[in-house]
Amino acid sequence: MKKFIKRLTLLIITSVFMFNAHAENMKKLEHLDVHYIAFGATFLTPKIAKAYGIERSRYNGVINISVLDNSKEGKPAKHVVITAKARNDLGQIKTLEFEEVTEGDAIYYLAQVTYSDEETYYFDVTINDGTGNKSFKFKQKFYVD
Repeated sequence: MKKFIKRLTLLIITSVFMFNAHAENMKKLEHLDVHYIAFGATFLTPKIAKAYGIERSRYNGVINISVLDNSKEGKPAKHVVITAKARNDLGQIKTLEFEEVTEGDAIYYLAQVTYSDEETYYFDVTINDGTGNKSFKFKQKFYVD
């Protein structure tokens, strides 16, 4: 049952991720393809949230980042170190703590951020894959449902 829940979780997170990938939530940083998404934690089922230690709340967002090595055949997932800060319109800064999740060949990194209704966060992300730091920025407006 535990394996089923993990696979279902991966499927749901990947589905959410793939849905938004069409919106070009990808940055090419030299030999890395970085896919990212931020969404409200209530999109996850209670079982999935519990399996990954995510607080499922109307005021909690999830940031999902995966990194692929585009210099290798098949663009395999890559183990990296991610550091990030989130800043809102009031200038409040939160340091994000990413957890690495490995499911088969897939590797992704999850972090959480609390928000209020219609709050916009500006994310400043740094990725180190052992060859140096690479950075990118994105923003996301969150809504309380």
